[in-house]
Amino acid sequence: MELNISHPEYEPREDFIRVATATPEVAVGDTSANINRIYDLYKQAADQKTSLVVFPELSITGYSIQDFMHQPELLHDAQQALVALADASRDLNSAAVVGLPLAVGNGIYNCAAVVADGEVKGIVPKQNMPNYNEFYEKRWFQAWDDRDNVTVKIGDKDIPFGRNQLFEIAGSTLGVEICEDLWVPDQPSIGLVSNGANLIANPSASPETVTKGAYRRQLVGSTAARLIAGYIYTSADASESVSDIVMSGHAMINESGRMLAERTPLSRNKERLLMNDIDISHIMFDRRKTTNYPVKNDITPTPTHVTALQGDLLRDIDPLPFIPKDPERLDEILAIQATGLARKLSESGIPRVILGLSGGLDSTLALLVAVRAAEILDRPAGDVIYTLTMPAEASSDRTQNNAVQLARSLGIPNEEIPIAALADTQLEAMGHGGDQDVTFENTHARLRQTFVFNKGNQIGALALGTGDLSEIALGWCTYNGDQMSGYNPNASIPKTLVRSLVARSAAELDATPRAIIEDILDTPISPELTGDGNTVSQKTEDIIGPYELHDFFMYNQLRWMDSKRKLGFMAMKAFENIYQPEEINKWLDVFINRFYGNQWKRQAMPDGAKVGLSLSPRGDWRMPPSMARSANADQLREKLIEKGVLETRISGI
Repeated sequence: MELNISHPEYEPREDFIRVATATPEVAVGDTSANINRIYDLYKQAADQKTSLVVFPELSITGYSIQDFMHQPELLHDAQQALVALADASRDLNSAAVVGLPLAVGNGIYNCAAVVADGEVKGIVPKQNMPNYNEFYEKRWFQAWDDRDNVTVKIGDKDIPFGRNQLFEIAGSTLGVEICEDLWVPDQPSIGLVSNGANLIANPSASPETVTKGAYRRQLVGSTAARLIAGYIYTSADASESVSDIVMSGHAMINESGRMLAERTPLSRNKERLLMNDIDISHIMFDRRKTTNYPVKNDITPTPTHVTALQGDLLRDIDPLPFIPKDPERLDEILAIQATGLARKLSESGIPRVILGLSGGLDSTLALLVAVRAAEILDRPAGDVIYTLTMPAEASSDRTQNNAVQLARSLGIPNEEIPIAALADTQLEAMGHGGDQDVTFENTHARLRQTFVFNKGNQIGALALGTGDLSEIALGWCTYNGDQMSGYNPNASIPKTLVRSLVARSAAELDATPRAIIEDILDTPISPELTGDGNTVSQKTEDIIGPYELHDFFMYNQLRWMDSKRKLGFMAMKAFENIYQPEEINKWLDVFINRFYGNQWKRQAMPDGAKVGLSLSPRGDWRMPPSMARSANADQLREKLIEKGVLETRISGI
């Protein structure tokens, strides 16, 4: 009997949970009006397949009722409102976190209640009471600290009460802290995530002052990043504003430091629901990968029957995840590359570098990084860098002229070594017929890098590599040709980022080199290993697929180890209206086949500075070269060969 593992079509509910913040208008002290407004938003969110909705602090009564916190009738009405909301949750397939004051024994507590399945699942009291500046919470509330959980009677049911509670919601684990709990050094969320919470809800009522919104945003982001958690923060609406304070309705949904959605402070946006999808699988991946992450398992989550039902995604998927949104990050990347190269020269005692210039983007970036390294070493670029151009039969005048002119414009010596005749001699010696096949291509590629190494011996220079991370991932490099070097400054720079870095560097140069680089940026990507040099006969992306797709696949494979099913789904959303689903699936098959089939090349990668993600076998990526791609790896390869997407020959060996 053969056992098979099925892989149905991917659906977002497998990994994502849809959450919402809700910012209702507040009728201060009117529990009836408030609970109806809360329910309306709760129902709207549930209708949009939201599994969790977080309302502001003390949202049932309003935060600013002040001494009316002590009024028995108001406390009674708040409980009744909570029971009504819990009962209304019965058919919503959604959980809600809602705030209210609650009398327990001899004290009144500022609480957040979790409702779902027609029940109050638990009530969490606030731990830290602010009593400074405009805050007077200790006038009304007791603080609940490390005491054990108890039960309180709500309606006719005993409800768990205490801060050490977790709630299972749609396959995720929720913990709750309230407003000030976020602002203290010893946040309750620290203990909650140690016990398995991957979502933290924070119902809040935070008055607005100048710069506070930015600090609050930073605080939520840093907490979510440090805890590796989804953080759902909801603050009271401006209708709470009385006397000397102004509330702002600030709301945020953050995933591990990444802001997914935000309702900005004092927003005039009439939309009171903020929704987005948090990727729980990515949160758990990072926690399990970070082996120092605390694990206690002292709290058993209270289960709910809420299930994730969303079949789409609300969140944006970045189609170019390697490209930083802040241009200053490009300068940081270039500085890392240049510093790594400068240190390599300093430590090795080798006074200069040598590289082959092709007139393409990768070698241009390596050259510009070497120029920056020379600046770090406080030496003239012409003393530190030596370049070779090595034209052959397929080389175009455009690329060769750009290479020579760029080196000259930067004051760098360049030597031209034609290799066509030398390559022909090698091919003839091995009885090759002269066809422009893979042997023809790789002979030229290896010959070029052989000259880089040998000329480096002659002049005392370190042989630089120029291949980028995308080529390394796809195995789009010739083993012991452009795959090999003494040091590769581009080793962790993907193809989509290369263009941005070259353009950024060019902007700082004089007019002449800048104009040359602008033409290089406009040149089609080609290895120029076949053809006659008059036309571009090899367009790389026509052969192996669009680099923007491969870089998207690579980022999500390396960063999260997402499944092939998920990669395809995410790519279809990220590149909607750019590529058809069948194109994405075709190139995804190519990526998977090439990525898993070329680890043997990566085993012999030269050194190169890690900038973000890396495939170095000494750094980020450990992978057996013989690892099976999948149970149907051979069938996948045969399918690609039949379609003409892959060739039977092993290119790049």
